[in-house]
Amino acid sequence: MIFKKLKHNILQKKFDKALQKSTINRVVSQKKIQSVGILTSEEIFSKLDILPIVEEILEVRNTKIYSFRPFNKLDEFSYKHFSENDINWKGEFIQENFESFLQQPFDLLICYFNKPNLYLESAVLQSKASFNVGFSGVNSNLFEIEISEDILNVNEFTLELKKYLQIIKKL
Repeated sequence: MIFKKLKHNILQKKFDKALQKSTINRVVSQKKIQSVGILTSEEIFSKLDILPIVEEILEVRNTKIYSFRPFNKLDEFSYKHFSENDINWKGEFIQENFESFLQQPFDLLICYFNKPNLYLESAVLQSKASFNVGFSGVNSNLFEIEISEDILNVNEFTLELKKYLQIIKKL
């Protein structure tokens, strides 16, 4: 328990420092959206089927999704989930599949979580995506567009996102 708390505090400091650097150096792509990645939590992932709704409304294919779930010894290994054990003390993700997800240069990364979560926020920060979208109230420094919507309203969120993306000519 003590090590978990210590690791969390170290990661928080590293995250804050990296976030400060990234907000200064962030370059937003003007490219049209063709590839989409989605980051969410296990709680949301298990309740909502986000992927087909996003693909249908935004008219994109081959969307990839990953979710964060708290570590549990009884959980089976999954290629669609990562946990706090998949990040080392340096703040680097060590699970190869998730690392390759983060290294993909998505045109759009949808951060579908509405509560601050150090591990999800770190993943967003380390992602090579060129345009990040998320819920307001999480961390405004991570996103180019923040949408205020109920987390259970996937359709409304995605329609609102589509509207904004059309305004800035990314769709």
